[in-house]
Amino acid sequence: MAEIPNNLKFLDSHEWARLEDDGTVTVGISDHAQELLGDIVFVELPDIGINIGKKDDIAVVESVKAASDVYSPVSGEVTEINEVLNDNPEVINTKQQIWVTAHSDVDQLLKGNSRRDVPEDRRKLNDIQLSYVDQLVEENRVKQVFNNFFFTKADSRHPEIAGVAGSFMGSLFTLFTVFILSFPIAIGASVYLEEFAPKNRITELIEVNISNLAAVPSIVFGLLGLGVLLNVFGLPRSTPLVGGSVLALMTLPTIIIACRASLKAVPPSIKEGALAVGATKTQAVFHHVVPLALPGTLTGTIIGLAQALGETAPLIMIGMIAFIPNIPTGLTEPSAALPVQIYLWVESAERGFQEKSAAAIMVILIFLFMMNAIAVFLRNRFERKW
Repeated sequence: MAEIPNNLKFLDSHEWARLEDDGTVTVGISDHAQELLGDIVFVELPDIGINIGKKDDIAVVESVKAASDVYSPVSGEVTEINEVLNDNPEVINTKQQIWVTAHSDVDQLLKGNSRRDVPEDRRKLNDIQLSYVDQLVEENRVKQVFNNFFFTKADSRHPEIAGVAGSFMGSLFTLFTVFILSFPIAIGASVYLEEFAPKNRITELIEVNISNLAAVPSIVFGLLGLGVLLNVFGLPRSTPLVGGSVLALMTLPTIIIACRASLKAVPPSIKEGALAVGATKTQAVFHHVVPLALPGTLTGTIIGLAQALGETAPLIMIGMIAFIPNIPTGLTEPSAALPVQIYLWVESAERGFQEKSAAAIMVILIFLFMMNAIAVFLRNRFERKW
């Protein structure tokens, strides 16, 4: 390591910067970042002539640290730069100009959500950083683009690069688990209770308990999942498998009630006609009654899934409130869910996360509208009238 001049300071653990005699700033990448970048040499950022390259010195001027804070930490961690160079390897060993994400504080300033007429110690950006931002704006080096990070990235500590892709996939895996577990069990229970179960006290007790379970607070099912699925069976915490299992227990009474109502709506003459031509009771029920009751059953199932999509308390109890920066690819990988992601962002003090919360709420509302529209379509498309 070269000798550090007295007027220079460290920037951080993975980059260095130096103020040159001509007024430009040279930023270097340390050994750790070089491992990520490979043999990358020069990349020019569109600010005040910052060059990124390999140097032996590790030093920085205080004003350069202020300049680097204007950019998102995602660019400071060479993530965006690495992506550009991976996609365009021909620019290696050349000088290029790329756009990097602005810091959330700069974003809020340009949107008018952050005041600049207050004392410096009460602002997110200091005077030096404000001057850099003003210079970038004056030189038309700041532009607004569609925030594709919101739909392609998972959660992040930095609001400008946080997205709902991870929680969206977590919700999809969770709803898939709910459907796989609850739908066949609900169909079987409904058909048995409605068509085959004897009318006695045990059957009446089961029917009363099903009606009561439909009104049990959702957090009770979360406690059940915490005590049984996690502590007794040892299933992985904070996974769609456990979350879907808990929500399936919560949704099961709703689907059973809807399925039984659909079975009752089928005219008795259809089953009686099947029995009259020689069909067994099982054949009459499963070949004639159940198919006619299926549209109403699917409608109730989709409504139950929509209810499960918006539940937060059971998922919090089983640990799906953890910070998950990756997009899950399976049922047993840790993940978040859309309602839990909204909860995490709402309680954050940063203004950037408040915008993310509003956008995530719009996503979940669109998801719910689509599910209800599918339920209405299935009911109108397949429902029979007698």
